[in-house]
Amino acid sequence: MPTSNDTDLSITLTGPVAELLINRPDKRNALREDMWAALPDLLADVADKCRVLIVRGAGKTFSAGADISEFAEIYATPERGSENSAHISTGLNALAEFPHPTLAAVRGSCVGGGCALALACDFRFADETAKFAITPAKMGLLFPFNDTKRLIDTVGPARAKDMLFSARVLAGREALEAGLADRVVGASELDSEITGYVNRLLEMSPRSLQYTKQMIATVLDGQDRDNETTRTMFQDAFNCDDFQEGYRAFLEKRKPDFS
Repeated sequence: MPTSNDTDLSITLTGPVAELLINRPDKRNALREDMWAALPDLLADVADKCRVLIVRGAGKTFSAGADISEFAEIYATPERGSENSAHISTGLNALAEFPHPTLAAVRGSCVGGGCALALACDFRFADETAKFAITPAKMGLLFPFNDTKRLIDTVGPARAKDMLFSARVLAGREALEAGLADRVVGASELDSEITGYVNRLLEMSPRSLQYTKQMIATVLDGQDRDNETTRTMFQDAFNCDDFQEGYRAFLEKRKPDFS
């Protein structure tokens, strides 16, 4: 598997904020197989260096998903097709399991694998040009199980069936009401909306956010009772530096410094 061109898929770090950029605007930010394969290592490289990750596409499109121009070669044999599917699944799982809050900045088309990429993020902030769709039914294909589960967890089973059966586009208020988008703002307001929310997250305890993300993932994976692991996570919070800073700041009537 060739290494992804770092100008096509890259992560930059600005203080505690990491940004994953899909940079193929001439191809509607479609991801080649090597780009999916590069995702886990790119994310692992910044996991201990950041507190928030923003995912965005260059130009006016978030992502059109997998690069269809590769399909003739990739699906020439079942073995190559399975290899490609494994790269995509591993990349998406790495994003979904990223330890810090993740936010997709969605402009324009967010389709198929691009929508799967956005669903693997904790939040999707969109501008008024954003269009969400999942279109495997147009090509006789299936949306993978993990991606289907994330879709159901996000929009519910009835809406998931509607999107997958009909392949129709959800935009604007409908995307917001469905839960596909957590914010929908004007095109000129998206960056400031994201910056404001990210700055709010940076005021919170990073340990609290990490443990809370793990706890929610555990619930979504089907656990419905407290167990030794979740009880330990809860109790450990009282023994960390963030708690010491947090309650002292409260008593001293100041903002806590979790830097």
